[in-house]
Amino acid sequence: MRIALTGEALIDFTASEAGTLAFLGHEGGSPLNTAVACARLGQPTGFLTQLSTDLFGERLMRFLERNGVDTSFILRSNAPSTLAFVERTPQTNRYAFYTRGSADATWAPEPLPQLPAECRFLHFGSISLLQEPAATRIAELVTANAGRCVIVFDPNVRPSLIPDMAAYRERVTGWLAMADLVKLSDEDAELLAPGQPVDALAAECLQAGAHAVVVTRGGAGATLWRTGHAPLAVAVPQVKVVDTIGAGDTFTAGLSVALLAHGIEHPAQLGTLGDDAWREVMRFAATAAALNCTREGADPPTLDAVHAALAQEDNEAVASRP
Repeated sequence: MRIALTGEALIDFTASEAGTLAFLGHEGGSPLNTAVACARLGQPTGFLTQLSTDLFGERLMRFLERNGVDTSFILRSNAPSTLAFVERTPQTNRYAFYTRGSADATWAPEPLPQLPAECRFLHFGSISLLQEPAATRIAELVTANAGRCVIVFDPNVRPSLIPDMAAYRERVTGWLAMADLVKLSDEDAELLAPGQPVDALAAECLQAGAHAVVVTRGGAGATLWRTGHAPLAVAVPQVKVVDTIGAGDTFTAGLSVALLAHGIEHPAQLGTLGDDAWREVMRFAATAAALNCTREGADPPTLDAVHAALAQEDNEAVASRP
């Protein structure tokens, strides 16, 4: 296991055109999506959570196993699975979550699991940090692995689950202080710091201790901030978008997979990686996320598919030169 992820695993029911209350179920949850994406992109990946023994939990377990994710750290419970209902809108997606007392929200391993020595990245974030006792145990797991693993934080803010946004923003400050690599969407940034320029928020993340901050802007690309460097922006491939669910999760996975491919195994190395290498890392992540958007639901691409898309883009760029 080179990459470990902890947090929720749920079933996304996405609105269907078959009727006003017709929904199609997909395995989901931001950490689960990212775990599957990491595995499909070729890195040994493990998932730490608790799954229900109900019919949805069984489906989630089989889905992880089928995608090659190490499930040896997953606990089981007779508590219900978390469910999410998703309505698409032209700009974004609206969510309704059913989380209270769910198996993943009540994850409380005792003692804390010991990550294998070869694990180099640990991801946390999303709605798992809104539920106790899971939120406390996740923070303890992250703290226990600080300095040994590259800690990746993706808040994946879901305002429908946050009754007190001001209190949540204060909690985010603590989570940011744990992170080596922070990945935010522009929507996350606006919710965390309304009216504040994104570069100011990125600077706050760096001041809190992060070595790198990446903000994604959907089809408008993504930007990287590091201390002592100018911002570095990349475009995303133009694709026919079928569904944006899981795009951000796939981008986050692409960052970790590509950073490992560039030899990044310790937090401090994030700050020493050169601009050209970071540009390759960001381009890889953006291409993986774009390919995810060409299919229904969160459906991350394989490593071969990303390499093929990158090669095609390079060939087209060469052919277009005068």
